[in-house]
Amino acid sequence: MKLSWTLQEEIVIKDFLKSQGVSRRLFKTFKEEPQLVTLNQQPAPLWHAGKAGDSLEVELPQEEAGAYMEAEPLELPIVFEDEHVLVLDKQPGVAVIPSMNQPSGTIANGLLWHYQKQGLAYTVHILTRLDRDTSGLMLVAKHRYAHTLLAADQKQGKIQRSYVALVEGSMEESSGTISKPIGRKEGSIIEREVRPDGQTAVTHFRRQTSFADHTLVEIKLATGRTHQIRVHMASLGHPLAGDTLYGGGTGVISRQALHSQQLRFIHPFTKRLLTFHSPVPDDFSIE
Repeated sequence: MKLSWTLQEEIVIKDFLKSQGVSRRLFKTFKEEPQLVTLNQQPAPLWHAGKAGDSLEVELPQEEAGAYMEAEPLELPIVFEDEHVLVLDKQPGVAVIPSMNQPSGTIANGLLWHYQKQGLAYTVHILTRLDRDTSGLMLVAKHRYAHTLLAADQKQGKIQRSYVALVEGSMEESSGTISKPIGRKEGSIIEREVRPDGQTAVTHFRRQTSFADHTLVEIKLATGRTHQIRVHMASLGHPLAGDTLYGGGTGVISRQALHSQQLRFIHPFTKRLLTFHSPVPDDFSIE
């Protein structure tokens, strides 16, 4: 893929690309493969200065997937796609990244196949990863440069997500904020817990619908710790329904009742604000 700009002032190419968020890793590639950068359709070194009105073009380098990751022809629930980003509405029960226990059948395997069909030499860049049993909206950068820009936005809180969860018990509070540090539970490589030496974790919640023994809750994250929603809601005495790891029961749902309902972000290249919404899943229904 090629990206192009018309320079608005005299500026060194490296300085201009730095202002556009180009990473050190990408600069290293441009140094090793100088033909990827052209000024007025002629190869130009990074220290060369362009003038106002000059046309600067860069070709993004090919990427290699990890040796452990194989392309598979899987159906992907794509709700938006362009040259730079993908938004998926992930079904529950599907892992995002291959692991030793599940080396295939993941979102990442399907993405590699999808890229290969388009003739794109990209690897997988997940911005908003979800647990295997969590459903809903996910943001994926298609190439490394888009990932760099979106990761910077994510660090600044510009990628906004809200979740809906079905929790056990009837919540008395209509809304609130949970600010409790989270760390790995001793003796476990998976489970997390609230602990004084954990990382800062902040979760905002708002009650939506109350049932006899459950509550539907809207949740927004101010931080993004592993299992944050699951741990924080359990710490209030309201574990997610179906979340047996953190004390939830399987009487009404067989998986953790967590769904990524809304995703909002600024497109890294068009600068448009994009908003996506996914309805509450059918398996959240209370009879």
